[in-house]
Amino acid sequence: MAGSTHTVTNQPPPLAGYDVFTADRALTAAVDRHLAPELREEAREELSGLGRSCGSAQARDWATQANDNPPTLRTHDRYGHRVDEVEFHPAWHRLLGKGVAAGLTGNWDRPGGQVRRAAAFLLWTQVEAGTTCPLSMTHAAVPALRHEPALAAEWEPRLTSAVYDRGLRPAHQKAGALFGMGMTEKQGGSDVRAGTTTARPLAEDGTYELTGHKWFCSAPMSDGFLVLARAPGGPTCFLVPRVLADGARNVFLIQRLKEKLGNRSNASAEVEFAGTWARRVGAEGRGVAVIIEMVAATRLDCVLGSAGLMRRAVAEAVHHTAYREAFGGKLIDKPLMRNVLADLAVESEAATALGLRLAAALDDGGESERALLRLAVPVAKYWVTKRCPPVAVEAAECLGGNGYVEESGLPRLVRESPLNSIWEGAGNVQALDVLRALGREPAALDAYLTEVGAARGADHRLDAAIRGLLTDLADLAGAEAGARRLTERLALVLQGSLLVRYAPPEVADAFCAGRLGGDAGAAFGTLPATLDLASVVERARPVA
Repeated sequence: MAGSTHTVTNQPPPLAGYDVFTADRALTAAVDRHLAPELREEAREELSGLGRSCGSAQARDWATQANDNPPTLRTHDRYGHRVDEVEFHPAWHRLLGKGVAAGLTGNWDRPGGQVRRAAAFLLWTQVEAGTTCPLSMTHAAVPALRHEPALAAEWEPRLTSAVYDRGLRPAHQKAGALFGMGMTEKQGGSDVRAGTTTARPLAEDGTYELTGHKWFCSAPMSDGFLVLARAPGGPTCFLVPRVLADGARNVFLIQRLKEKLGNRSNASAEVEFAGTWARRVGAEGRGVAVIIEMVAATRLDCVLGSAGLMRRAVAEAVHHTAYREAFGGKLIDKPLMRNVLADLAVESEAATALGLRLAAALDDGGESERALLRLAVPVAKYWVTKRCPPVAVEAAECLGGNGYVEESGLPRLVRESPLNSIWEGAGNVQALDVLRALGREPAALDAYLTEVGAARGADHRLDAAIRGLLTDLADLAGAEAGARRLTERLALVLQGSLLVRYAPPEVADAFCAGRLGGDAGAAFGTLPATLDLASVVERARPVA
């Protein structure tokens, strides 16, 4: 029985039962912008359907269940035989099945497919980011496998299938398959060339026996894995099937699952190879070049995933403050809270605009767009993933004590928010990759300058930032110590250029003032009060 003092007032309704896609004005505008007119109606219909699923109370309940019941490792059966199986809560399988059915593992050769998938990936991250790991790696394995056409012909139809076919069976018996990845070793970390796993050629051409250890193996329940090992010709990429063609389990010894800060619904493991059968992907000694195709795609997904987490955090903050009253009025109408919300909304929209622009470049595939991706992907991966944690923390603070309570969902976003900055190369790795691109691939810088130059003359703060950036780029000698700062400037100028050209004036004005003009402080909520912040906040409001 409720106590007589326990009348519930001044609490917002749950943010559920709405279309997450159509409620995101920045995302819908980016999809329209980057798709040909004849593709927009179909794409909007598909994404709206997914958006309704993402906004449903059912999906949110599944996400909570998957996190409250993390995966468990079963190494042996009752008779002592090794089985090395990872078991998940049913909610995980329901979520993963929805993600596969939404095309998040495919869309490579579909017109506008990467823009559509990018938008869908951004939406699905807002439900439960843990499932995006196997979805991302399965999608990203396709360009790597295409280095070996026979393997691509065998596996690609299953990897791009819209059918989630769970259970460990030979690939030829499955309607769909998932891929994981194993590159990191405990002695090497990001220095994958320091790996000691060995590959011994077998009698059958292109087949090898692997021996070694992987310190991080993502999604160990998958049907296959791309791994690096040392063949006689040097570091080489290999495909390790989980189950062999005759139905026997390949030697894939899962030593333990990692206990992680966040991403708890997903499994990450340490694995041992001991006479493990594998097939070569690409030429011996070209392993890093092959697997970098996978890494480039997953790095873009890190950008999209962080953009999705930011959007969910901002949506929760704006929704809460639109209903919560304090000091005689709605929180959303208080000038200081409005400043915080607007600052968060601008950060979220800048991340969305950049992520969808890169997906459009991937769809285009032209020489200049490929050159742009070479520089812009590590730039975006560095900056957008770095901005995600402070956005999540500030959004949680907008809910006050409620945001620190697990039931709000914000603590899960906070724990998840650092992951994409670490995965597929932490901040220093990205900044150094930016320097490599600038030093070795002049076409990449030319493509970048052409992109940002399209906005010249539209905002004096952006123009000044471009001039300052050109000065920085004129002398890169000894640039490693300042590589992070240079990468940040490259990101801000690129985001500013996109928003000045495509966002509403009030959003572009706030971004340029707060990020390029030097008129705001380091914390969120320090934008100039003269800006039209109410319009910025209203644009970010999720209308349930």
